[in-house]
Amino acid sequence: MRTKSLFLSIVTALAFVQLAQAADVTVKISDVHLCCPSCVKGVTNAVKGIDGISASADKETRIVEITGPDTATVQKAADALTKAGYFGVCSDAGIKLDASTGAKGDTVQSLKVEGVHLCCPKCVKAVNLALKDVPGVTTNDAVKNAPFFIVTGNFKDADVFAALQKIGLTGKVAP
Repeated sequence: MRTKSLFLSIVTALAFVQLAQAADVTVKISDVHLCCPSCVKGVTNAVKGIDGISASADKETRIVEITGPDTATVQKAADALTKAGYFGVCSDAGIKLDASTGAKGDTVQSLKVEGVHLCCPKCVKAVNLALKDVPGVTTNDAVKNAPFFIVTGNFKDADVFAALQKIGLTGKVAP
């Protein structure tokens, strides 16, 4: 009887281990800038080379869904997404979107911003509208597919990135 009980305990434990290993991790990132099919394609391209990851982006709902075999792999995909210039709000507190931009909260007259996703005129328009509301910003020269753009005026550098992240985009201070 004791051997049978031990055997059943081992089989049950192995079944739970197998179930735990089979469970994928899925997160939804909402409020991502997805204005066109190229934005959607940019999301899938950003995570393309990460083993075990699948991603989908819904232009209408502005939600990116990432599924992977474990939290560490899904985190890699989230990091790739922000590196590609996208930002949003993650449904899983264990997955962190990298909000670091290199901005120090200093008042500046010029700021070179790189890495913002700018695939089409709608992306550029979204950046222009977001930056228009940043106190002290007077101009920017963002254009389609630009690797960087310059923001000018008399403003706090961190405010530029806060405005971009609010609309589902992000970037970094360029050297």
